[in-house]
Amino acid sequence: MSRVPSGIPSPWRVIAAFIAVYTIWGATYLGIRFAIETIPPFLMAGSRFMIAGAMLYAWMRLRGVPAPTRMQWRATTIIGALLLLGGNGVLAWAEQLVPSGLAALIISMVPVWMVLLDWRRGGARPTMGISLGLVLGVVGIVLLVGPTNFAGGNQLNTLGVIVLLFASLSWATGSLYARRASVPAVPLLATSMEMLTGGGLLLLAGLVTGEGGQLRLDHLSLRSAIAFGYLVFFGSLVGFSAYTWLLRVSTPARVSTYAYVNPVVAVFLGWALAGEALTPQTVLAAAVIITAVVVITTSQSKKSASQPASALPSVAPTE
Repeated sequence: MSRVPSGIPSPWRVIAAFIAVYTIWGATYLGIRFAIETIPPFLMAGSRFMIAGAMLYAWMRLRGVPAPTRMQWRATTIIGALLLLGGNGVLAWAEQLVPSGLAALIISMVPVWMVLLDWRRGGARPTMGISLGLVLGVVGIVLLVGPTNFAGGNQLNTLGVIVLLFASLSWATGSLYARRASVPAVPLLATSMEMLTGGGLLLLAGLVTGEGGQLRLDHLSLRSAIAFGYLVFFGSLVGFSAYTWLLRVSTPARVSTYAYVNPVVAVFLGWALAGEALTPQTVLAAAVIITAVVVITTSQSKKSASQPASALPSVAPTE
């Protein structure tokens, strides 16, 4: 029986890791919706990341990873603020107003923001393919938030859509900053620090916005509790472990395909398990937005392939 050479991962392990990232992170949008049914959004997200971050940080230190420097804590605090507070926390808040599947579609616009922000700060001018992707992304959002719904005439909550666009912008900004920030060389240590700092900021945001008075543990539903546990252990720990491992054994361009698989999973699960509407307008908008992300991602594949794994963001909006 032939063996896989040392140092080369088994194809089945790679496939399993991709399936984990695709499905686990795709399901986190629905998990967030269920969790915030009886847990205030900022406190839910903050507790989730503090627990996962503490476990991951302790594991890294017990394995002998050197303690981070003060400058590294400063950098990961900024990243945590942009990715987790401005990105994931705002997403959780917005899911009170917008169905989880549609929230996933809007969040998938992150690559569009990243191209525009990178160009704005002096990066390369978008190629024809990337420009096409940008146009398609805008068209998809216009279709998604159009004034009428082909199957019922319902309109998306305008505030929720604006907030989600801000969340995707914050995530893109944090991702670009993370590429040049002084963070630990060990990806999982950097991730744990981002979780700890971002989680602390989320808890503070929850207290400032009055969520402390809304939290009633005696009103905690079983569904919210299960969803919270899923987000901590599967969304944050298992999903991240698979993601960071893939960054080391696969190309960044291939790993980034989760950005357009996750929304498909989220839309389907929202329809199948939460009764969220799946109208012709939603399907058309989803197809256009996902096509835009595919076009942008594949157009940047050569550039992404030349970047080291440490230059890429270590977390995803729903992790």
